[in-house]
Amino acid sequence: MAFNGKYELQSHDNFEAFMKAIGLSDELIQKGKDAKSTSEIVQTGNHFKVIVTTGSKVLVNEFTIGEEAELETPTGEKVKSVVNLEGGKLVVQLKGIKSVTELSGDILTNTMTVGNIIYNRIAKRM
Repeated sequence: MAFNGKYELQSHDNFEAFMKAIGLSDELIQKGKDAKSTSEIVQTGNHFKVIVTTGSKVLVNEFTIGEEAELETPTGEKVKSVVNLEGGKLVVQLKGIKSVTELSGDILTNTMTVGNIIYNRIAKRM
């Protein structure tokens, strides 16, 4: 499955509760809540470069499926982890956050879970 493309955030739910649970300040949560967000994925075989732009913040993660990589969490912390491909979905654990990304047609869904809080981001190919 080719994840290549640029995606624009269409909707997201549980943003505030999730961001608070991972330790973001109220000020940053308010800034990010209504910010326009785009994700660009460049996939070359098993190698991925993911660029998420939210307002003025740009988060870039590069990894190869099944290999340890240094990844940036939503809080800006860098952690070593391994991204796996499970049933066509990108799955990774980042410091207590489980992230699952899947592509269905032109819809990219990213589900992040911390404890019992589930945050869904739904983006559409541009």
